[in-house]
Amino acid sequence: MTDRWLLDPDLALRPAASTPEVRFDSAGEALLGVLHVPAGPGPHPIAVLLHGFPGNERNFDLAQALRRAGYAALVFHYRGSWGVGGTYSWAGVLADAARAICAARDLAPAHALDPDRLALVGHSLGGFAALHTAAADPSVRAVAALAAYDFGAVSQAPDAVLRQAHAMFGSDLLPLRGTSADALFAEMQAAGASWRLDGLAAALGPRPVLLVAAADDTVAPPALHHEPVVAAYGALPRFSHLTLPADHAFSGRRVTLTREVISFLDQHLA
Repeated sequence: MTDRWLLDPDLALRPAASTPEVRFDSAGEALLGVLHVPAGPGPHPIAVLLHGFPGNERNFDLAQALRRAGYAALVFHYRGSWGVGGTYSWAGVLADAARAICAARDLAPAHALDPDRLALVGHSLGGFAALHTAAADPSVRAVAALAAYDFGAVSQAPDAVLRQAHAMFGSDLLPLRGTSADALFAEMQAAGASWRLDGLAAALGPRPVLLVAAADDTVAPPALHHEPVVAAYGALPRFSHLTLPADHAFSGRRVTLTREVISFLDQHLA
């Protein structure tokens, strides 16, 4: 049987699928995004997608597949990135992710969304933000982190890893404003162990958690960013994980990645 997310919706479904532009406030800045609304009367469960640093890969293929599978998918830019006002920072990303949950629920009446069935799906920096945001907000029903970048683990890593992180932070500043490699590095170091992902197990508790790693990932190598988190979350009752033979962006395994994410959400949000 063909996965439903590989098929266009029935043309008879009303209302038809739509992709409205959305704006919502976070700390006085208007964040820009798009909402992928499925066809049909709803109410539709919601997936808030959190992209990585600086946001070249925004996972729109995943958002479109989620829509075809019946999930409303919100994709947005953080403050200080890609023309959005404000100053870019890691703490700003975390605050914007929390605000996006509220914004998605605010959009529920107008777009037949189900505010009680909301999940976070994040990639790289977005995976880090998804796990921290879910840990801080018990109303998030499920969370999927894809090639999550563990800033807390990096802050305590050997000097060679720290130098690599600093260089990476400086290499992708063009679409960002008000920051620098030094500022981002200092912010990570100041947060230190408090940002470790393996420390979130108790806060995530009984909620469903999916971790997906990429075996050939040179940005977030599984040995540092994935395996310690898997070990820490192993006793969680609804925890699942897998490693795909792919690079950091899952370039050659996007269909497999999509199937895993939708299967996870279907299991826990349907």
